[in-house]
Parts: sequence; structure tokens; C-alpha cells
Amino acid sequence: MNVLLTGGTGQVGAALKEALAPLGQVLAPRRDGMDLASPDSILRVVRSFKPHVVVNAGAFTAVDLAESQPGTAATVNADAPAVLAEEAKRLGAGIVHFSTDYVFDGHKALPYVETDAPAPLNVYGRTKLDGERRIIASGARYLILRTSWVYAARGKNFLNTVLALAATRAELRMVDDQRGAPTSAGAIARVVSDILRSPWESGLYHMSCSGETTWCGFARAILSRRAFDPAPAVVPIAARDYPTPARRPANSVLDNSKLFAVFGIRLPAWESALDEVMGARP
Repeated sequence: MNVLLTGGTGQVGAALKEALAPLGQVLAPRRDGMDLASPDSILRVVRSFKPHVVVNAGAFTAVDLAESQPGTAATVNADAPAVLAEEAKRLGAGIVHFSTDYVFDGHKALPYVETDAPAPLNVYGRTKLDGERRIIASGARYLILRTSWVYAARGKNFLNTVLALAATRAELRMVDDQRGAPTSAGAIARVVSDILRSPWESGLYHMSCSGETTWCGFARAILSRRAFDPAPAVVPIAARDYPTPARRPANSVLDNSKLFAVFGIRLPAWESALDEVMGARP
């Protein structure tokens, strides 16, 4: 199997590069080899490599920056997936694409299911939703996997930000009225590898670690797994007391029942995944 992996240097992409290796030849070009902001660059690589499946882990993920760069966010999060899907359709290949919990507005009290109506609050969510819709419209065989609060042992993410701040501050103020499920890149990569080992049909699925917490709860869990002397205090605050350019949903917990019903797959509890990631950090 020839697998074209975009975003191979990112958190999810790096984990996928390792997890997908047993399936066949994995081509993971760097940005100077395939630029998602350049359709010509995408076409050149896809038509040369002729993948059996495209795994699109590349994205414009800077949620706040997207508010001031909506054009770039749309190019990478919507236009590029459309081109990849159209090329996959032409080749008879499949496409695996990652989307986000931020396609929802957070007004629902219960976890979101795939049939809930999207209503994104920010540019990032809107461009990711547009990417979903354009992939579906392409007619390619697709898997769209919505995940949430992604992090890994390395890279720019909430976990590493909390650890860096804890090393220099006596107090960390963390939002405690936004709920979600922290999901490790490694857990995501293992699920994709498992799915691609067998035939699959097109579909959209929620795919996050089980359970839920707040950013404040996540920060406390991170710090409880690393010794600090003294340990900084984690102070809960409301989202309104930490204004950001992009609005975020108060609830972005995803219901993963469909993933289990179709594939028999469950991601681990977010606490267990955190244990694994913390164990992998230097």
C-alpha cells in the first residue's frame, strides 16, 4: 500500500508516520516538498506517487491566528483537502482526513454525535467544516475523523505550555468552564493504522479519548504527573476572564459510540493516554 501522509512533521503526523510504516510505503513530504497552500504542488506529488490512500494530517491549527488570517486558514483547511480528495477520486484511492470538535458551538449539554448540526464559533472551525463538506462532495472514498484537544510529548501544545509555565510561575490561571477530551496523537495514530488494515467504507466519525475534563482539570492532571518543588497553584477562571481572538465552545465533548459500533475501536481514557505521553517525555 502506498500512503501519502501530509503534515508529517506535526504532532499527529509524526505519530502516524511511525504507526503507518508497517502498512507499506509511506511518503511524508516536508512543506518544501509539498505545500498545502499550493494546488500545483499537491497535484505534482499525488500524480507522481499515486497513493492508494491519502492521510491528511496537515492543517492550519493555530486557532487564534486564524482569526486574522482567514484566507490562509481556508486555503490549507478547505481548499487543500478538496484538491487531495479530487485527486484521490481520480486515482480510485481513499482519503483519511482529520477534523475538529470546534465545528460545534458548545451549546449542547451532552456529548456531540455525528448527526448534530455544526455551528462553528471561529474561523478555524468554519474552515475545517468547509474541508469536511468539500471532501464529501468530491465523491472520493473518505474517512473524516473529528478529534479534540490534541497533544503529544513534543511540539507546541497545551501540555508542554503548562509544563513550561510551571517551571517559572507560582500560579497558573486556567479556564474551568470549557469541557472537552484531551486526545493524544499516539492514540489517534494507532486507531487510523488499525482501521486501514481492513476494508472500510466512507463515513464521518468522532474519535477522541474517553471521559472529559476542563482546561483547568487537564492542567492539574499534567502537574500531578511531574514533580515540582514547590508545585504552582492552579487557579480556576472563567473563559471571559481569559479573552482570546477566537471564541471557543463551552462543551466540545464528542460521543464516540459510532466509531465503536462500526470498527469495534475505543480510544483509552484521557487520563491513561496522558500517563503514556508523560512517560515518553524526556
